[in-house]
Amino acid sequence: MTLLEQRARVQTFSPAVEDFILRFQLQQPRLPAPALRGTRHAAVLIPIICRKEPTILLTRRSDQLRKHPGQVAFPGGAADATDASIIATALREAQEEVAIEPGQVHVLGTLSPQDSSSGFQVTPVVGLLPVDVTFHPAEDEVAELFEMPLQEAFDLARYHTLDIHRRGIHHRVYLSWYQQQFVWGLTAAILRQLARQVEA
Repeated sequence: MTLLEQRARVQTFSPAVEDFILRFQLQQPRLPAPALRGTRHAAVLIPIICRKEPTILLTRRSDQLRKHPGQVAFPGGAADATDASIIATALREAQEEVAIEPGQVHVLGTLSPQDSSSGFQVTPVVGLLPVDVTFHPAEDEVAELFEMPLQEAFDLARYHTLDIHRRGIHHRVYLSWYQQQFVWGLTAAILRQLARQVEA
């Protein structure tokens, strides 16, 4: 039984969501996974809300945070010794940051890990959320929540590159915008990675 057949028993997806699920499951990554330098593990949840036209939930981090203040991000963070898996890390962090209950997330799978500027190997976990899900951002961590339409996120023309050489190492940084939000760094790279995997 396919995922769509299993889910049809409890939820009817819009054609746009069904199309995304099929493309995510059937398409192989277009590029091999990069060699990673990070030694610590972390995970983020890519929360896709199953609206008629699906959206991706993003956060803007609090300006008071010591690391990456004010940046647009996915819910996520470092792996904990008590986490059963890297997927469990993403679900735990999403619950802590925006109160998404793990039972509300239907995990589709993961993308290849990417290096973060802070020395982590970050695994993106793709999960579907029901339309009626509610969010309660942790005030000390999250300044704002917003949704980006999947169609917008998958427009590869919106991602611009900036090449940086630091300490003898080449870094390619991706930059993008959505409405008034500046999306860059690892978040933009992960969105682009997902877009490239599912593009027709």
